[in-house]
Amino acid sequence: MRLSFLSLFPNVIESYLNSSIIGRAKQANIISIDYINIRDFSTNAYKKVDKALIGGGAGMLLEPYVLDLALKGLKDSRIIFLSPCGAKFSYKDSKRLSKYSHISFVCGRYEGFDERIIELYATEIFSIGDFILTGGELGALCIADSIIRHKEGVLGNAKSLEEESFEANLLESPNFTKSREFDRKYNIKPPSEFSNGNHAVIKKIKHNMATMKTLYFRPDLLK
Repeated sequence: MRLSFLSLFPNVIESYLNSSIIGRAKQANIISIDYINIRDFSTNAYKKVDKALIGGGAGMLLEPYVLDLALKGLKDSRIIFLSPCGAKFSYKDSKRLSKYSHISFVCGRYEGFDERIIELYATEIFSIGDFILTGGELGALCIADSIIRHKEGVLGNAKSLEEESFEANLLESPNFTKSREFDRKYNIKPPSEFSNGNHAVIKKIKHNMATMKTLYFRPDLLK
């Protein structure tokens, strides 16, 4: 899978994607990543990329001609724009998008995008929530991270995906680990069945706890 990021601050994105699990996926050639600096396509001597709004309103917009030059070089790519007006990104979207060979993320700044550039190039428009950020980089990273995890070989244990939150419309069951010091300090122990090795019983308990957790925190998922 190839991922391309169009941004005024590609170093922000690069530092994250070079780390941890995703960094190892890059080294193993499971994914490849391009960082495209929008400012490199500016046509003026000062590398200016913003223009004032017309029709009134505060703030600036990314120059659509500059974005056009940056985007027209992307071929056979699914192009995703990050915008508060987009559909809220979901777990199902991440699984679906992981099947594509090339995805490009366009990260906005200032007041966002000239609407015409979205109409010309956007395959999909996503938001990560009902709030505003100073730029689209964080949103793009959230979406890309979620997609990359579904690629075979990225996670050390592929079974981690099977019991995650949002599989089967449930949150993930509460998890526990062994810690004698914590147990002694608080006398709060995990279910004893988790230590007896009966996988059928453990599976049933986990499903029940996942259902109760979902009912409490996200009852909307069960609808």
